Amino acid sequence: MSQGLAERLASYQSKIKLHRPAVAGSLKRVVGLTLEAEGLKVPVGSSCKIETQHGLVEAEVVGFSGETLYLMPNDAISGVLPGARVIPQHSDAGLPVGMSLLGRVVDGLGRPLDGLGPIQAETKLKFAAKPINPLARRPIKQPMDVGVRAINSVLTVGQGQRMGLFAGSGVGKSVLLGMMTRGANADVIVVGLVGERGREVKEFIEEILGPEGRARSVVVAAPADASPLMRLKGCETAVTIAEYFRDQGLNVLLLLDSVTRYAMAQREIALAVGEPPATKGYPPSVFAKLPALVERAGNGGEGQGSITAFFTVLSEGDDMQDPIADAARAILDGHIVLSRELADSGHYPAIDIEKSISRVMPQVISETHLQQARVLKQIYSLYQQNKDLITLGAYQKGSDPMLDKTIEMMPGINHFLQQGMTDVIPYDEGLISLSRILGQG
Repeated sequence: MSQGLAERLASYQSKIKLHRPAVAGSLKRVVGLTLEAEGLKVPVGSSCKIETQHGLVEAEVVGFSGETLYLMPNDAISGVLPGARVIPQHSDAGLPVGMSLLGRVVDGLGRPLDGLGPIQAETKLKFAAKPINPLARRPIKQPMDVGVRAINSVLTVGQGQRMGLFAGSGVGKSVLLGMMTRGANADVIVVGLVGERGREVKEFIEEILGPEGRARSVVVAAPADASPLMRLKGCETAVTIAEYFRDQGLNVLLLLDSVTRYAMAQREIALAVGEPPATKGYPPSVFAKLPALVERAGNGGEGQGSITAFFTVLSEGDDMQDPIADAARAILDGHIVLSRELADSGHYPAIDIEKSISRVMPQVISETHLQQARVLKQIYSLYQQNKDLITLGAYQKGSDPMLDKTIEMMPGINHFLQQGMTDVIPYDEGLISLSRILGQG
């Protein structure tokens, strides 16, 4: 055999060896949510299938220690036996994306949940996209109409901004998201319902989105009873779908409810594979994943569209110093705080404009609008500071002319800040109302 032929044969054999499917391993033990396998050498993030009494179950490699692999199942697992075969999957499967996703409801892996047949994918994307060069992003220059008067007028959001929606449980986060899906001036809406109640998925689609809203929306659902891996994937899938539409030149509204459940899912996985807890039981990897997720939203480069994102953050016990709330507030471009006190008084949406801020608002609105918004916040804040005195009757009219004017204006301001759940108030109409309420229009 000639030397050249021998070299080509050796090269061919090495390629065969490189791409030869790995030998199946075996299940060593099950500890909580984690499956430990031996006899395999596959990278973290790879997919495997585990033989059970009820058929094959898909799992993902989330870590390793020595020769032991840690796997996390995608779905609930039962019928597992000691020594069960673990078969590595060598496929180029990714997330199916395309315009056919519009109007569909999918799970955390992009599998349809609505019974309308398979997704006709134009392409498949990896869940972990490369970050955009910050210098390649277009700056935020124009306002985004979300159809909610209090936000448009006092907390104006820019197209491509990442906002946080901070609230405790039961104060109207999901309802406010629904109002924005109906009223937002966006080409495509991507909704991620992650870690929330299962019944909310159908209610959100049928009652809040409706046929018109659903036609331009994609819903990714991974409810509370889904595995931690599926909840983690649910958020990443929603962002990946939004990135696809942005890259097609469309302006996307991304509503992710909630980033707290994303952090909790990562905490469950990290603690299960032995990562030490840090702040309030959250391991360090949680605080590394949060900015990686948030930074994927925003404006694209030249020729691309934008992702205007609202990430809801659950403040446990209404504690705004919760570690996830604190970390999210630092990496977002602003925050809207929902007040339980306002919600209890029937003030909806229960937006506390005193504690809320939009960091890009000065860049996207006129100087007149900015001054009007500041005046309204000052009046609202002055009233809140003296509310107890006014309520108890301890304040005597005439003592402070500015406070007298504030008391006179507050009924109109409260009415201005409230809005019906099904009402859509355009951006320009909100500005006219703002001028009128301040006596400038």
